[in-house]
Amino acid sequence: MDKLKVLQKLAYDKGSSARIFKALADPPTTSLQRLKGLTTGGLPTFIDVGNSFGAPAIVEDNLIHQLVQNGKRVLMMGDDTWLQLFPDHFEKSYPYPSFNVKDLHTVDDGCIKHLLPSLYREDWDVLIAHFLGVDHAGHIFGVDSSPMVEKLEQYNAILEKVTEVLKNQSGPGDLHENTFLLVMGDHGQTTNGDHGGGTAEEVETSLFAMSMKKSPASVPAALDSSVCKLDLDGNKMCFSFVQQLDFAVTVAALLGVPFPFGSIGRVNPEIYALAAGTWNQQSTTNTNCKDWLNLEEWMQNYAHVLCINSWQVKRYIDVYSASSVIGFSSEDLLHVEEIYAQALNNWSNSVQKSFLSGQETLNDNFASTLSSLEGQINTYSNFLASVAELARSKWTEFDLWMMGAGIGIMLFSLLVHFIAFRRAHMLCQATYPSVRASGISSRVVFAVFMVAMRACSFLSNSYILTEGKVANFLLGTTGILNLRYSIMENKMLTEAVAFLLLISISRFIVEIGLSKQAVSAMLMSTYPLRMLGIDESHFFWVFISEIVPILALVFLAYLLYTTTSGSSCWRVFKIIFTTATVLSYMLIAVHWALESNMLEIPLVLEGIGRNSVPRIIYAIGCGLLVLLAVAQLFKQKGKTSDYKEVLVIKTVTMLSAWSSTIIILLGRQGFLVSLVSIIAGWCIIRLENLEQDTMNGFIGATDILSVTQWSLLAVSLFYLTGHWCAFDGLRYGAAFIGFDEFILVRQAILLAIETFGASHILPILALPFLVSFKHQCCGSNKKRGTLFIKLSQVLLMYGLITAVTTSLTIVCVTIQRRHLMVWGLFAPKFVFDVVGLLLTDVLICLSSIYYFSGIDE
Repeated sequence: MDKLKVLQKLAYDKGSSARIFKALADPPTTSLQRLKGLTTGGLPTFIDVGNSFGAPAIVEDNLIHQLVQNGKRVLMMGDDTWLQLFPDHFEKSYPYPSFNVKDLHTVDDGCIKHLLPSLYREDWDVLIAHFLGVDHAGHIFGVDSSPMVEKLEQYNAILEKVTEVLKNQSGPGDLHENTFLLVMGDHGQTTNGDHGGGTAEEVETSLFAMSMKKSPASVPAALDSSVCKLDLDGNKMCFSFVQQLDFAVTVAALLGVPFPFGSIGRVNPEIYALAAGTWNQQSTTNTNCKDWLNLEEWMQNYAHVLCINSWQVKRYIDVYSASSVIGFSSEDLLHVEEIYAQALNNWSNSVQKSFLSGQETLNDNFASTLSSLEGQINTYSNFLASVAELARSKWTEFDLWMMGAGIGIMLFSLLVHFIAFRRAHMLCQATYPSVRASGISSRVVFAVFMVAMRACSFLSNSYILTEGKVANFLLGTTGILNLRYSIMENKMLTEAVAFLLLISISRFIVEIGLSKQAVSAMLMSTYPLRMLGIDESHFFWVFISEIVPILALVFLAYLLYTTTSGSSCWRVFKIIFTTATVLSYMLIAVHWALESNMLEIPLVLEGIGRNSVPRIIYAIGCGLLVLLAVAQLFKQKGKTSDYKEVLVIKTVTMLSAWSSTIIILLGRQGFLVSLVSIIAGWCIIRLENLEQDTMNGFIGATDILSVTQWSLLAVSLFYLTGHWCAFDGLRYGAAFIGFDEFILVRQAILLAIETFGASHILPILALPFLVSFKHQCCGSNKKRGTLFIKLSQVLLMYGLITAVTTSLTIVCVTIQRRHLMVWGLFAPKFVFDVVGLLLTDVLICLSSIYYFSGIDE
């Protein structure tokens, strides 16, 4: 974004002793895994993602441990994750809480407060300052945002001051004569400001290295990885590449401490030479004897470092292979052994040549020595590169027997699930003998085909990346089938057309709704407005984006009132729930108004709106759920004969208890998700009645296509709310709506509700609508049994669809376990689907307890 100009100036000035590198990280790219990888020199483990919000201390050998063991004084300031990973390692530390992603300044201000004064003190050997403002600005506002620009400009000013202090005290005998500055990111960011996956935007970041020594020239061509290009002003800009895997051993080599035992990185030659100030000239034709000696000395030192580096990696690979249950294959180990043996042989030959070179002329001697050293360096580099490539491809141990057992258990559970659904169908046959004669309809075949297509698409990483579009496409395909029925019967054309239009619009929203400012993207996306020649910053459009969500809340409150006002059951509860939910909607509107940029809000009211209002909404939601639980314990039977009405009221009260919390966590896009859910659900229910009409009023069987549509709608809502199946698809800022401090359990619950609220909680709790809104009803003596059978079928079918897709995900992950994108794509997809399946099963069980209690005998 061209905001850190000081780094560019220092790196590209003539005679500069600074360099910019493109640093490449290994996925997953969550902060904890990157810090662990940077300090241990090993590859990140996928399971460490689970420790991102409560990191345990690192027990593996690591750079920080080696620094402390060898008498180095380490000073740390900034992100408190460092203290969690290294609790007893720092001479002095200034930690600040890091999990509140809405807080852009606390950690950075703390670093600034202590960084500059520390540069004038001599009580440290290594200083770590971990800023977080850019990371948090990305999570909340996205990359292309004003807060991001402001943070980068702030960093530019701080870096100017830091480099000025270092330069002023870098003379002979001064405090920073031997100081080496590294400025780096531990990971990249997507355009939305998120990270965690393995895309180029997430794994590519920068590393700026600056030595206080005299300016070196250029690294020998054989060791130079730089790429040069011209900037807009015609100036030559060069940058090199460095693997973050190499960071730990490179810093250890510079500071003279042992390499971490589990590191598999290589000491980077360019950073090593930059710190030593001994890069040699590109050309050796006009160099004097001193230049030759300096070059030979540096290459000898670097060859010795790589020798130790290779020995350490070889020792680790041997120990790992001996102690691991599976380890590397014998062919891979033989290949590594051959390369290492060749490196040792070359080393022995180079040492022997150094003793036999006394009779050669000076230039020939130097040329021969440099050629030998260069060959030795290349051999060791090849060995280290081979080990790193082998580790990346086959590091993870897959126990195929246990994986097979897991798949077998899932398939057995599907069989049990299907038997339970079949038993419910047999009960339906016993109640309605005509079900047996109806056979398998085309809608059933079509529904099975839709589920199978979606499940099989998980074999492709491209389809996983576009799963939201796939689900939306399949949902639209079912809508075309409903349109066909409507045209044939000349009924409900409005519902069929409205459903297709809604799916088409939501397809567009899925495309653009992944930005941080979801409502702005949906209501006033700059691209379509600019295409029409409309200024998106005009007051009218800003006003529309602010007022439409509030008007939608008024509509939701009206809809709730009209749904419950005509019912004669649960009168007291209806009044309580309707009043409390409408009050919550009003508080949400107040919260949004206080956060609006259109109003000048006093700081006192702004603070109240930021924290107090959301907490009141959470309290109301929890209170309503507790009230429903108490009502279940003291329920009264036999008070009404209209059990369908009871089921409707129970469903509405349950949804209203959850809705306000989910809407405020989703932000201003919450109203849009609610409207899409209501309209699409209403169309599915109405079109289900159309199928009932085509079957001459028969109501005994469950329309499987309607349940499939409900499931596809839930998947679409997951992506409609700006989520996707990756850890950078989590909207961490939602966990801090109403709170500034981090408490693991509380923030995890809020994040889970925001992530799965619109796609799992609300759709599953609303499943009784598929049963209760069928316009025809049987006689009163069969009413309770009818509702019980049909609701059981709907819940079982929905759970079976989710279980089938999750089982196929497990099978696909097993097949693709060696795929390039396994950790960046397939594994996160597996985690999200499994969590979604567990949540679905829990919600179905709770729904059964809650809803069946009002319709059982």
